[in-house]
Amino acid sequence: MNKAFVKESDDDDDDIPAELKIPKGSKNYITPAGHARLFKELNHLVKVERPEIVNVVSWAASNGDRSENGDYIYGKRRLREIDRRIRFLTKRLEIAEVVDPARQAKDQVFFGATVTYCNEEGEERRVTIVGMDEIDMAKGHISWISPVARALIKAREGDIVSLMTPAGPQELEILSIEYQDSDSFDQP
Repeated sequence: MNKAFVKESDDDDDDIPAELKIPKGSKNYITPAGHARLFKELNHLVKVERPEIVNVVSWAASNGDRSENGDYIYGKRRLREIDRRIRFLTKRLEIAEVVDPARQAKDQVFFGATVTYCNEEGEERRVTIVGMDEIDMAKGHISWISPVARALIKAREGDIVSLMTPAGPQELEILSIEYQDSDSFDQP
């Protein structure tokens, strides 16, 4: 079918929220646990959820008038959502570069590090630097491209780094650096 009659395009990046877009020229780094989680979700969508919705839509279509058939209308909408998520996950997994935090240099902050730092006000924070698809602020998992992570990268314990904030530069003191085994990352 001609793409002029379809809303979809070859570049589905318009569906991706800005905070999940990978910067041009960058790689999609991800922990082994994050990769496994995305793969599990993709598998579930393809093998379980999509076939169930296809059966519902097929049954609803056989009932006749589709214009007022809620099961048909909802089912088609849900299929589009599932297909969009499948495309997103497939693209992300294709370009993912799995980095095992356990193999990083233990004395310096790199991808996968759990860093405890102190800001100028004396507040301690603990963050883990993970891939863009693994961000979870409630658990302290921040993206490797976030301003905090970029300020911390390559620093060592005891170093003071500068973080540019809207209120101006702020100094952060690195208190500790840890690397967890990939299996010990919190699973949702």
